[in-house]
Amino acid sequence: MLFDSYHLDSKQLNNRYVVAPMTRISAEADGRANDRMKKYYQRFAKGGFGTIITEGIYPDTTFSQGYNNQPGIATDIQADAWKPVVNAVHEEGSIIIAQLMHAGGQSQGNAYTDETIAPSAIPPKGEQLGFYGGSGTFQTPRAMDDQDFLEVKKDFVAAARRAKEAGFDGVEIHGANGYLLDQFLTDYLNKREDEYGGSVENRLRFVLEVVDEILTEVGEDFIIGIRISQGKVADQTHKWAGGEKEAEQIFGALGKTGVDYIHVTDGDATAPSFGEGSKTLAGAAKTYGGITVIANGQLQEQERAESLLESGQADLVSIGTGALANPDLPNKVRDKVELNAFDFEKILLPQAEVKDHELDAPIKE
Repeated sequence: MLFDSYHLDSKQLNNRYVVAPMTRISAEADGRANDRMKKYYQRFAKGGFGTIITEGIYPDTTFSQGYNNQPGIATDIQADAWKPVVNAVHEEGSIIIAQLMHAGGQSQGNAYTDETIAPSAIPPKGEQLGFYGGSGTFQTPRAMDDQDFLEVKKDFVAAARRAKEAGFDGVEIHGANGYLLDQFLTDYLNKREDEYGGSVENRLRFVLEVVDEILTEVGEDFIIGIRISQGKVADQTHKWAGGEKEAEQIFGALGKTGVDYIHVTDGDATAPSFGEGSKTLAGAAKTYGGITVIANGQLQEQERAESLLESGQADLVSIGTGALANPDLPNKVRDKVELNAFDFEKILLPQAEVKDHELDAPIKE
C-alpha cells in the first residue's frame, strides 16, 4: 500500500510517503529560503517521497516567528525565495506543501519583536530547546486582544495566498506541538473567559475561524490541511483532559470544515493515544473526522506504516527523523535496502541547521 498512488484534492500523489515538517533553522536571517534549503528539500523528492511538507514557516512580521533563521512567507520577497525550492521539488515529480506556523507563546527567537502573544498570559511548560538556539524558560506572553485576533487571521490568509502564488501545492495549518493554535486547544494555556476559552467548543473557535478564512481565500484547487497533536515541543506527554471524547469533538469539527486532510503526530502512531484499549490518534482522526488522515510517529519501518494503512486508520504516513537519516527512505524500502539509524548528535547538534554532510551523502534514486 505504501507505493500505491493517492488522490488528494486536485493532486495525484505518487505514493503514501510524506516528509514530516521539521524545524531546521537554515534560512537567511531575514527569513528568505536559500540554495541550501533547495538542495535539502530536493533530496527528499529524489529519494522517492511523493509529498513533502515544509518546516514551519512564519506568516507575519510581528509575533509569529518562533526561531532565529526560521524561514518566513510574510512578505513577497520571502515568498519569491521559496520559488526555486518549489520548482526543484516539482522537477522530481513530487508535491510540496507549506506549513504555516505561528509560534505564539512558544517563540524562542523573533527578529521583529521581543514580545510574545498567546491566548492567555501563561508561559508554556518546560524549557526552550538549545539545538534550536534557545535557553531557559519561556517568557510570559501577552494575552491576545481583539485586534490581535484580526491580525493573526489576516496574516495567515495572506501567507496562504503567497504560498499559492509561489507555486506550492497547498498549505498545512500548524495546530499542533504547543504553537499558537494548539495553545487555544490546551486547557492549561487557555484560561480565557470569553467565547474563545472554557469549553472545547470555545477553545476550538479560533482554530476554525483561521481554517475557514484560509479556505475561503485559497481553497479552490489548493490543498488545505491541518496538523494536530496532544503533546507539545516542551510538554511531550500532555493528553487532552477529555480523552477520546475531546478527540471526537476536535476531529469531528475539523472534518466538517472542508479541509483536505488532518495530519496527526504522536510519539508512537501505532499505540493507543487515550489509555489502554483506546484508539490511536490517527484512528480517532479517521473515525471522527472522516477525511484523509496523515499519521506521524515512528513509522519509518515498513511493517508499522503499512499496519496503519491496511487497518484504515490512516491514508498517508509522514516520516520525520527517519527521513533525516534516510532522505531516500521510500527508494530504500522499495529496493529492500537497510535504513540508516537516526543519529541525533550528528544531525541536530550543536544546532539543528542543515549540514554539509547531509547534502553531500549519496542517496538512492
